[in-house]
Amino acid sequence: MSLFRKRNNGSYIPNRQEFASSLRKIIGFRTFNLRIYEVAFIHRSASFTLPDGQRINNERLEFLGDSVLDAILSDYLFEKFPEANEGFMTKIRSRIVNRDILNQLAISMGLDKILVSNVSSSSSIKNLYGDALEALIGALFLDKGFKKTKNLFIKRVFNKYLNLETIVGTDTDYKSLVFEWIQKHKSNLTFTHKEEFDYKLKKSVFSATLMINGEVFGTGSGVSKKEAEQEASCKAWTKIRELPAEIA
Repeated sequence: MSLFRKRNNGSYIPNRQEFASSLRKIIGFRTFNLRIYEVAFIHRSASFTLPDGQRINNERLEFLGDSVLDAILSDYLFEKFPEANEGFMTKIRSRIVNRDILNQLAISMGLDKILVSNVSSSSSIKNLYGDALEALIGALFLDKGFKKTKNLFIKRVFNKYLNLETIVGTDTDYKSLVFEWIQKHKSNLTFTHKEEFDYKLKKSVFSATLMINGEVFGTGSGVSKKEAEQEASCKAWTKIRELPAEIA
């Protein structure tokens, strides 16, 4: 059964009982302020406008949740690694909020089952579910405050689906890895970029092409140049590692 039904005017009516049940399974407790959580699961592609002109989607909650998640992880890493310097904690936090990681977490939690969107499942846009996770965190922060939101994320999400030791031991900054290889081999690296407006998502999407000595080594896309470059660098690093030993 769908958790939301679309009205003729484009707005969505939630099946409140089903939605409340699904939400409780995710966050572990019953809430009486469902409205804010309903908004958290309406993607911008499924936006609708109220009679007073207010645009309804999860973008504002996503913005808030992004900052709250940074604060949660900063607080957690500060406590977890009392001797660590700022650079180390910043790097580990960046690995955790990587878009691929956030999307994996969201799917593991089952957010893909309750998110309302008009984006096809085959879409190349990869941030769909990670954005919903950030919106959920924003909703939790407004509803329950920072402490409870942090405890819920760390206990029910982070500790359940991620391994901190693996994250610490894995270098996923592919752009830096490629740059190090370029410097070692005295090669020339260039990025080319392209920006297009996605009318379904109502936002710009960037693409990047990474070339080494004029040869294409990787392409990527994302909602920012940085994200597109990171994906292109990931593909380039995979190609570099497949080079013959005498070249690599």
